[in-house]
Parts: sequence; C-alpha cells; structure tokens
Amino acid sequence: MTTNTPDVITFFDQDTFTCTHLVIDPDTRRCAIIDPVLDFDPASGRTSSKAVNPLIEAIKERELSVQWILETHVHADHLSAAPCLKSTVGGSTAIGFNVTTIQDTFANLFNVEANFARDGSQFDVLLNDNEAFSVGNIKATALYTPGHTPACMTYLIGDALFVGDTLFMPDYGTARCDFPGGDASILYQSVQHIFAQPDNTRMFICHDYLAEGRTEYAWETTVGEQRRENIHLHQDTKETEFVSMRTARDSTLEMPRLILPAVQINMRAGELPPPEDNGSRYLKLPLNIF
Repeated sequence: MTTNTPDVITFFDQDTFTCTHLVIDPDTRRCAIIDPVLDFDPASGRTSSKAVNPLIEAIKERELSVQWILETHVHADHLSAAPCLKSTVGGSTAIGFNVTTIQDTFANLFNVEANFARDGSQFDVLLNDNEAFSVGNIKATALYTPGHTPACMTYLIGDALFVGDTLFMPDYGTARCDFPGGDASILYQSVQHIFAQPDNTRMFICHDYLAEGRTEYAWETTVGEQRRENIHLHQDTKETEFVSMRTARDSTLEMPRLILPAVQINMRAGELPPPEDNGSRYLKLPLNIF
C-alpha cells in the first residue's frame, strides 16, 4: 500500500536560521530537498558547502535517490546550494512559475549582463499553481502563495505542507511583505488557501528565530495550530487588521544581512554570476537602493 506520509528530516542552519527539509518516500527511497543553504562569508566573498554536507551524508547513508531540489522562492537571507547538490547527489531544480517577475525586477536593479535569461530557464522546471508532481509514489501539488514575494510557492507533499517564508511558527507570526512585489493583502489571501487544508496537515516552515520565551528552535506545526494560534494571522483576523499590522511592522525592519548577494545568486538557480574578462566572478553592491 502506497503511503501518503513522507518522512521529513530537517537540517537547521543557525547562521541564517534556515530549515532545509529532506522529504522521503519510504517506499521508493526517492526524495526531495527543499530550500538548501550554501554558506557565504560576505567579508571574504567565499562560499562553502558546510551547511549541506550533513544533508549529503544523510542522503548517501540512507541510499536515497534525489528526485527534486525545490525552492519555495528566491530567498533574500541565504544563498541556494542547489548547484552543489545537483552535482553531488543529483535531482531536478524547480521553483514557481513567477520567478520570471523576480528575475526581471532584479536584473534591472543589478544591471546584470545583457544575456542574462529572464525566462526562468536556469531552473529545470517551473511549477504552476495547482500543478501536480510526485516524490516517489507520494502525490504532491505546487500551490501559488505570493505576498512575501510575487513568486512564493507552497509544496503539499502527501500530508505535509512546506510553506517557505509565508508563515513562521505560530508564536512568531508571518513573513514580511516589503520586498519588491510583496503585498500584505495578497499574503493574507495566500494564507487563507493554506488554512483551507485539513487541520491535521503537517506544516514545515523555512525559518525560525526563537520567539520570546522559547528556548529551542522549531519548524513543524499543523494547519490547525496555525489557524487557531498564529499571533499575526489566525482564523479570526480580518484582512484590514492584518494589512495594517504588517505594514507598520515592516516599516521597522532592517534589510536581511545577505539580501544583495542572495538575490543575485538565487535568481540564477544558485549559480554564481559568469566570470568577467579577468576570469573572476563578482557580485554587485548597488548604493542607496534600499
């Protein structure tokens, strides 16, 4: 009998407070990797695979076959390790269809090379809203949940939802909406789609920052728990109330520490910019933009 319950192993990177999820079909040993982290030292400009090495070891030890490397969105707080993983353990890279909007926006902002593709072709697959796929024998669906960014996706794999930055743990709230193309009203509507899932649907988040009073990092909750208890947006929260709160809160937030290098690399599916005529690769630092 085919299971509808994937095994989920989470690897937490404390430098970026990011949760990378390894989602396994126990019947076929096929798996998906969601939101992998590449280490980056902004002072030296050096990258490393330290954060994903334990993930790679786990895949090899369990003799898993990597089917997917899924990005929930173009992250602004960490670099993607998708190319590193693809070259070591395989898998097809995938992201939501509206990544093209992000590419167009930030290609202009960073004045990238003339031949930079803005059609999402750096990724193997662009997933549409409600598009079906699978992890092994477990059925999965890509759900379009914009608001934090215009390209955010939630992945429903069996009985588990992977919501990216759309929601945090119930005691920490919801994603910011002040990045280019973000919209608090749209985020509110996206969360309603998530809340429409059954109460017992497991939910895995992408970041945890330790809410006040909590001493241990956490990344698993349920749809029912979020609907009842999320401090920013629960089942009784009105849209106008949420938008007012979110807008006021976002105006006080600083930009993520790695937003400039992260977006430049993540909109390329984790690949570094092409080398210049001296053979070296560079990231740009636009001044007085944010």
